[in-house]
Parts: sequence; C-alpha cells; structure tokens
Amino acid sequence: MSAPEERVTEQATLQLYERWAESYPPVPHNPLMRAEQEAVRRLWPAVRGRHVLDLACGSGRYARLLAAAGAASVLALDRSRNMLRQVEGATAVQGSMMSLPFAGGSFDAVICGLAVGHAQDLTAWMREVARVLAPRGALVYSDFHPQAAAAGHARRFRDAAGDTHAVPHHRHDIAEHRRAAAAAGLTVEAMEEVRVGLELREDFAGSADFYRRWHGMPVVLAIRAVN
Repeated sequence: MSAPEERVTEQATLQLYERWAESYPPVPHNPLMRAEQEAVRRLWPAVRGRHVLDLACGSGRYARLLAAAGAASVLALDRSRNMLRQVEGATAVQGSMMSLPFAGGSFDAVICGLAVGHAQDLTAWMREVARVLAPRGALVYSDFHPQAAAAGHARRFRDAAGDTHAVPHHRHDIAEHRRAAAAAGLTVEAMEEVRVGLELREDFAGSADFYRRWHGMPVVLAIRAVN
C-alpha cells in the first residue's frame, strides 16, 4: 500500500471509530472481547506501583483495569477524541500509536488491545513501542488472529442509524510478529491463542452454528514481549 493510500485508510479508520464511539462501552461488550481480555490478563506483567500506557486505548477498558490493579500512573492514548471522552482512571492523550508523544523509557509496561492490526508497518509500530519502554519493560498486546482474518472474519459494528461497517485491518502472521519484535530489540516471551469453542465458548445468538462451523479456529492472538 502506498503512502497516500495508507493515509486514506488511516483517516477512514479514524472516522469509523469516531462514529463507533457512540455505542462503544468502556468494558468488553461481546464474547470475543471478553475472551480476548482474559487472554491478555493471563500475560500481564506486575503493574502495581509502575508507570503504564494503555496504547490505542479506545474507550479505556484496559486503563480502568490498570488503575484498579494499582499502577502508579496510567496514560491512555488514542487517535479518536470521541473514544477518549469515556476514559476514566487515567490521563487521556490524543495521538497516533505510530508516533508516540512520550520520551524514551517512559513506561514500565505497555498494554494494547486489538489495535495493532491498524498498523500497516508492524516493525515500525514495534520499534516505537520499544522506544518508550523502560529497561526490563513489557509489552502485552492482542490482535485478530491471522487465520481468522484469512478466513474472511472482520471487525464490524452497527452505528446509531443501523448501518453496518467493517473496520480496515492489516493481517500480520505470527512469524511477522516475531520478526518485528526482534527488529525492535524485544523478545517474544509468551503467546496465547483464543480458539473457537475452546477459549471462546460463551453463548450468543447463532453461537451453536458458529461453534460447529469454526471449531478450533484461532480468532485472537495475544503476545507478551520484553526488552
């Protein structure tokens, strides 16, 4: 994708999130997000007394959990002004996850939920995160699993007018995640997969057919990387 096309995609994504913010609560609001949050929490480093960034925070669901876990400070960054209005328990900062407005080594931990798929250049994203991590810091993040994306699954929402929108997503395979971490000077320490019918097993409308058709397919990838 060329630079002009990338900027158009980024702007379209931002506009979608500004619209989605009207109905996007600051808690995991569907079975997939609840399963994703459980996977991310299993990989969390100790955050009590530490300085933490909720990166591409959306409505701040992880910021609230980090504050409740006793973090010394929580900053929540997102490009969407409307999403940031819901953030509580943290200092909200509007900005791009590809160019962080923070000094190097500012955070002991960075948490990022289901946002890295909006980065076309995974290595550039990883290097920017590594830059703001303090020594012995940890990055814990999640992404829609490349296998699910390859099977045609997408992140969709319905706006207040009842129109359905699909959010643009760049597919990054597992080897790419490992390469990007290594290029940024980080080591992938652990991974979790959320699989249909296993880690994701909560009932919802149409879940019986969904679980039967896609049983075992990974839909979320969660990663912890350290420096």
